[in-house]
Amino acid sequence: MKNLMLPNEFAKSIFEITPEKLHNEGIRGIITDLDNTLVPWDMKEATPEVQDWFQKMKENNIKVTILSNNNRERVTFFAEPLKAKYVYSAKKPLRKAFLKAAKEMELKKEEIVVIGDQLLTDVLGGNMAGLKTILVVPIVETDGKITKINRKIERFIFRQLRKKGKISWEE
Repeated sequence: MKNLMLPNEFAKSIFEITPEKLHNEGIRGIITDLDNTLVPWDMKEATPEVQDWFQKMKENNIKVTILSNNNRERVTFFAEPLKAKYVYSAKKPLRKAFLKAAKEMELKKEEIVVIGDQLLTDVLGGNMAGLKTILVVPIVETDGKITKINRKIERFIFRQLRKKGKISWEE
């Protein structure tokens, strides 16, 4: 059985995840976290680089949905200028929001990847929903209060996975 905390892949940032790479893997849809995955958690709008990334995905017929535990105002303000679909107050890692986003994409589970910076929300939730997962390095090292707690737990999980030889990348 697969460890639910273990991502399928690791990337330093979303910018390593290209349409070509996704097409080669049969991926046609992305469910992505927002805070510390696309932009720092305290940044309101997409950077020009993130805008370009979304545009490249769109040009290559890759659907992108933002899935965030953040509130409606935060997620809507970020997503609407990108013309991106989104789910706010997702209650990750619960499967429900992941499955809702996948259903709205009208794609098979094996055609969708979840991208995020947290094991306890993005990777765990994506894996429980039966989706492929990619863990990215958090953009900034600062976090909100709950995420700080999650990061301590994640460091422990990383150490355990590394001891068992399950991961080879650096923290």
